Amino acid sequence: MRLATALDEVEPLQDRRVQANQAYLGIVVLSRVITRLGAIAPVSTAIVEALFAADFAYLQSLYMRLNEPGPNVIETACPNCGTEFALDVSSLAMESTAFPSG
Repeated sequence: MRLATALDEVEPLQDRRVQANQAYLGIVVLSRVITRLGAIAPVSTAIVEALFAADFAYLQSLYMRLNEPGPNVIETACPNCGTEFALDVSSLAMESTAFPSG
């Protein structure tokens, strides 16, 4: 996932699906900023529509954390040793770390 531009948030408002149902806005915006999901690239609105609700909610939450101003610190743990630490995700290149393929 990459940071959103102003166009990513404004242009979907012209989409007929968003005009018919404002709840569709999240689907269109996520399809614009998610660069890949595992081996799937590009990520279309059809892919986002097919996500489980919990996965969609997670991606919306990630979108909000990445695009809010200020530090974006999350608590996480090393998958190998279990050591817990805080990680500032605002400085990470999310497209290479958020959704590893394989």
